[in-house]
Order: sequence, then C-alpha cells, then structure tokens
Amino acid sequence: MPEQPPYLRIADVLRQRIADQEWTPGDRLPSRTQLAEECGVGENVIRRAQELLISLGVLEGRTGSGTYVAEPRERLRMVRSQYREQRGGSPFRADMASLGKRGTWESRTDAKIPAPASIAARLGISVGDLCVRTAYEFLVNGKPAQLSTSWEPYDLTAGTLVVLPEGGPHAGKGVVDRMAEIGITVSHAVEQPEPGQANTEESTLLGVQRGALVTRIRRTYYSDDARPVETADIVIPAATCEIVYEVPVQN
Repeated sequence: MPEQPPYLRIADVLRQRIADQEWTPGDRLPSRTQLAEECGVGENVIRRAQELLISLGVLEGRTGSGTYVAEPRERLRMVRSQYREQRGGSPFRADMASLGKRGTWESRTDAKIPAPASIAARLGISVGDLCVRTAYEFLVNGKPAQLSTSWEPYDLTAGTLVVLPEGGPHAGKGVVDRMAEIGITVSHAVEQPEPGQANTEESTLLGVQRGALVTRIRRTYYSDDARPVETADIVIPAATCEIVYEVPVQN
C-alpha cells in the first residue's frame, strides 16, 4: 500500500490538534516555520496541508495576517431527488424556499454555439452542431452557492418561445416545464457526481480559494423517447454545501 503523502499526514495532525481544542475557532495558528520545526517537515508541506484544510473549511487564510481556525459554518443542504424535477417552475428556487431561503440566479445565454466533442456525445448530436449555451450563477440569499453551464440542441427549440432558457414568457421555468411547452415530455435525468478542485474562474465566482474542493455533477435530461434534450455541468463548493440524494423505494 503506497505511503500517505506528507502533507496529508500533516493535515490530519493539524485537524486532530483542532479537534483536541489545542486551537479553537478564531485562533491564529503558529507560523509555518514553527509548525515545520514541530512536525519535522518542510514549510512547503505545511503550506499544502493548510491549503487543503482551508479548502475544506477547517482553516481560513487572512492576507497579511496568517492562518486561523475557521468559525463553524452551516453547510447548505442540497437534496437531489426525482421529486424536485416535477413540473411547476425552477427546482432550485423551490429547493431553497423549502429551506426558508431565497434562491435566485444570474445567467448569460449564447445561441448557436458549435457543440464541442464532449457535449455532442452527451446530447447525441454531431460535433459542431449548433447549441444554446447558458452559464448560470446560482445565489442563496444573495451569496454564490453553485455554478452551472447548460447546453441544449438548437434544432430542438429553434423558432419556439422557449429557445432562450432565460428569455420570453417561459423564462426561468426549468427544463421540464419549458420542454413541455413544445410538446416534449422529459421522463428522467441522469446525474454523475465526482470530486474536483475549483479553477481560477470558479473560485472567483463562488468566493472560494483556487483549488478548493468542489463536487462536479454532470447532468443530462432525457425525453420519454430517450432523446437527450439538455446537459449541464454543475459545480458545488464542498465547504459550504452538502449534497444529499433522495432515492424512492418501491413497496
């Protein structure tokens, strides 16, 4: 079994010292030089360990001041369920309303964007076929909570009132409702979550550190004749949100 990288071992040591209340929320940690001497490792190992704990929300870095034990913060609970996909408006807004919070979003849509190979494969179209691409920044009580980039085949909605997801009389109603307006029944969605790290753009939009842990969800909606009608890449910061999947049980 391969040996654990030194920075992961040091991260565990720092986390245990916090759990043992050697340092409590708001406390400033010793300098990297001091910690390196105490732990018998280089300062670069300490830096990587601290960066990992910052990305997990255990520590926080303050420019020009040092590294501190983060105050405990409530993680937003995001439930992924078949029930959230029923017709009746935006699932995100409904999810947040159920938590007593205000869910809003900002978006930017570009029409007639050629599909790159990865998106074409997910939508069952040819590379270069035109798509409608919409980039979303979802907010909870005005603060960034998740990102999403959505792709829809242009020939599916061209010439209809729902061609622009955030324009026209059906703006913001969600994929299920919008497709129903043009006679397409969305029967199910497939989601594939995987862990990742925030890139520079994502960290700026989400208000987290570059490299912070995120969950990436690749989601595709399908019609009742098994045609992909929309696919999206969703990015959710791990430090501020937890994702829960609700699975129905047949009796």
